[in-house]
Amino acid sequence: MIDDLKPYADYKESGLPWLGRVPGHWTIKRGKSYLFAVDERSRTGKEELLTVSSARGVVPRKSAQVTMFKAASYAGHKLCWPGDLVINSLWAWAGGLGVSQHHGIISTAYSVYRGRPSARVNPRFLHELVRSSAFQWELHVRSKGVWISRLQLTDTAFLDAPIPLPPPTEQAAIVRFLDWANGRLERAIRAKRKVIALLNEQKQAIIHRAVTRGLDPDVPLKHSGIPWLGDIPQHWEVMALKGVCAIQSGITLGKDYTGQTLREYPYLRVANVQAGHVNLSVVKTIRVTKTEADRCLLQRGDVLMTEGGDLDKLGRGCVWNAQVSPCLHQNHVFAVRPNQSRLEPRFLSALMGTSYARAYFQSTAKQTTNLAATNKTKLGMFKVLLPGMDEQHQIIATLDEELQPVNLATDRLNREIELLREYRTRLVADVVTGKLDVRAVAARLPDEVVPDAVDDDAEMAEELDSETEDASA
Repeated sequence: MIDDLKPYADYKESGLPWLGRVPGHWTIKRGKSYLFAVDERSRTGKEELLTVSSARGVVPRKSAQVTMFKAASYAGHKLCWPGDLVINSLWAWAGGLGVSQHHGIISTAYSVYRGRPSARVNPRFLHELVRSSAFQWELHVRSKGVWISRLQLTDTAFLDAPIPLPPPTEQAAIVRFLDWANGRLERAIRAKRKVIALLNEQKQAIIHRAVTRGLDPDVPLKHSGIPWLGDIPQHWEVMALKGVCAIQSGITLGKDYTGQTLREYPYLRVANVQAGHVNLSVVKTIRVTKTEADRCLLQRGDVLMTEGGDLDKLGRGCVWNAQVSPCLHQNHVFAVRPNQSRLEPRFLSALMGTSYARAYFQSTAKQTTNLAATNKTKLGMFKVLLPGMDEQHQIIATLDEELQPVNLATDRLNREIELLREYRTRLVADVVTGKLDVRAVAARLPDEVVPDAVDDDAEMAEELDSETEDASA
């Protein structure tokens, strides 16, 4: 049915760079014609806690990967209701906004807007429009600030933004069509993600066997002394990580350097450290003294490990290959520096990704609801398996060879998912800005339940909240 979509018969110029031509019967007015700002506060602080995810919009905080500390009381915090548009004023330009389906408490740094009854704005159409790639241009140019991490969108700036609006029946048709299209795309993405999960299980089994038993199936074994590990090759050593590695803590954000000479450095956050690789799509910078920077500088061959988050993030890591130099790391990321005459960094990184390491960190972590954290002491006590260096190199070389087809298949599936998401982004933008007419197609669609979005945006959800809470403290 998507292939049946055609442009509208009649268009007019909008005069807006991001919008171009719009259907002739659509109206374009300032946001204040459709919406007004509201500031309702909680009396008890007992309502559900909500947050903004750049992938899903407004969601319950318990369903997002938010690692900040909770406030002692939420009495006096802002409230939103179903149908309200909630905007993280510091991250609007990065997709930190959406129409809420929930009643609950939000950050005091968020803005809340409600539709004017006379405007007849469909909240779900508004949600798709303001989160579209096209409308991001408007949000970006209206957000002002010295630093990109502190670009703020004020109520006045947002309510002055032009908003294109079709008639109510057409808004409903657009919502119906996008629900159907998103459902199809989500099911395709979920199917590919299931295959990726199976490939990852296969990959982890190969790695676990290699780094806990070696490559020789007939090697004599001994008990490791570690209950959840069992037997290991007889000639391997077992040593606490602190005996073969230095553990470097990172830089603490928000320090006061008044009167001191500062330099700007890039630094890594939890969001940058993924299982087996570094994600450098967004690298933030920080201004610190040279002394502080020297203490937290990363070196090639460091194994990066995360301090916490959800249990899946705990202790995950990868080898730093000096992709950015110089580069620092935040205090929620440990830089583990192996003695490379005893321990190959890639062997350690592989070991940290096994179920053996997961079991250690999960059993020793400090846990709260949905969150867990380790510390330098517990990390240092982790028992490292130590084959000889030649054997470590051989294990890594064998893993590279055996995992190549698995990695290629995973990369291909991830690329297919990326293309599906790019297609969805373009489709939504074309539909909500009137480039494609969906009315006839929407009228023929069956009723469907739309699956929840597959959220790869846990790190951004965490980032949006931590930045906002700092600003509102």
